[in-house]
Amino acid sequence: MRQLPAAAALALLPGAALAHASERMVILTLPTGWYILGAAVAVALTGALALLGRLPAFTARQLWERRVIVPRPAVSWIAALVWAALVVTGLLGSRDPMANPLPLVVWTVMWVALTLACVIFGDLWRGIDPWTGPVRSARRLLGRTGSIGLVRLGYLPAVLFYLAFAWFEIVSLSPADPAVLARVVAGYWLLVFVLAVAEGEDWLERGEAFTVYFGFISKIAPLWHETQGTTVRRFCGLPGAQVLRMAPLPPTAIAFVTLVLAGVTFDGLAETFWWLALIGINPLEFPGRSAVTGVNTAGLLALWALTGATILAALALGLRLVRISQTGAPLARFGALAGPVLLSFLPIAAGYHVAHYFIALLTQGQYVLAALNDPLHRDWALLGLPKHWVSFGFLSDAASVHAIWAVQFVVILGAHVLAVVLSMRLSDAPPRLSGWSHLPVTVLMVLYTVLGLWLLSTPTGA
Repeated sequence: MRQLPAAAALALLPGAALAHASERMVILTLPTGWYILGAAVAVALTGALALLGRLPAFTARQLWERRVIVPRPAVSWIAALVWAALVVTGLLGSRDPMANPLPLVVWTVMWVALTLACVIFGDLWRGIDPWTGPVRSARRLLGRTGSIGLVRLGYLPAVLFYLAFAWFEIVSLSPADPAVLARVVAGYWLLVFVLAVAEGEDWLERGEAFTVYFGFISKIAPLWHETQGTTVRRFCGLPGAQVLRMAPLPPTAIAFVTLVLAGVTFDGLAETFWWLALIGINPLEFPGRSAVTGVNTAGLLALWALTGATILAALALGLRLVRISQTGAPLARFGALAGPVLLSFLPIAAGYHVAHYFIALLTQGQYVLAALNDPLHRDWALLGLPKHWVSFGFLSDAASVHAIWAVQFVVILGAHVLAVVLSMRLSDAPPRLSGWSHLPVTVLMVLYTVLGLWLLSTPTGA
């Protein structure tokens, strides 16, 4: 019975099914409840043991050093031209999102595969962003050296851009329609280009949504690089080593981190039987995105507000549990604590993103390879793949789905364990949390562990 509405949704709204596939029939047969309970206990024990034992040092080691081979502006120009070609393909090419390169690149290569790569190898986006080169060239051509004061807004432009992106991906009617996506990509590139030319290319690191997003989640990578002038240095260390070296987050950056966490959470929540029943939709007769646009918009905003309020309330409660030995105004102490500790939620956001889209990587990633195998539909086989090789059969195989669930479980558990340890390291500096004052944040991270695994295992109807 579930296959009929799923097929109808896919036919009418191809974007709604891009990142999900019907493996739930097998997952529902697995003892996921015991996995969730075990993960919750493991995260709670991590918090308890971290208070008793010595926390990891999170030291970093340099692997190698070399000179930059291709300057960043040149690579950026190439990236801009590639995106321009993809936009043209989106406008003039096939309207099939599984055949047109633009949706495959945006939703599978960039949003899924690149995120995973940044979590492992560091910030790869900053070296290939499509704005740095064109912006630098335009400012030189115009003789512009000043700014218009956008820096005073902090991360607020990135927050607004990311909110628009999350709404487009999760709520809008046709995010995978190549023509629609092409216009959105072109319009966003042009808007950011104009603002960066007016403000300066350095503004991208605070004002452009994807530069900020990939920059933040890459901070938990065990491998990363640092560029100084024409020299690149590659480092390795425990995941999260870079987080401990970050400056405390200002309020607008806190808003960005909570939005990232809320966005990927609502992406999973919006398709669950629980949410659909809550908004009065029969999960087995999903009417399409147009019927839930308004309520899902409100849901996304409400979950963002709830996420931010819950995290900040846990931090405030932790401060209240600190003994009166702390000095300074309560609001000042809270601000000094929130900025650093919010960094510990980066692993949770990145970990759930990777786990949530892991099946999309296995399924839609096949279409990416198929497109590379025969990019012009000329019956080529550039990668040596047969013409009809894409298969989702592994999603109905119990052993394969069990392995997929195991990967998702390990990613979620590892991310939350890391988050607990980082939160304690980040709260070492005054106004420090100690003893029982860590309890509210640790409990919240346990609850996020349960929520993340529940979202991955609960029935979905959209």
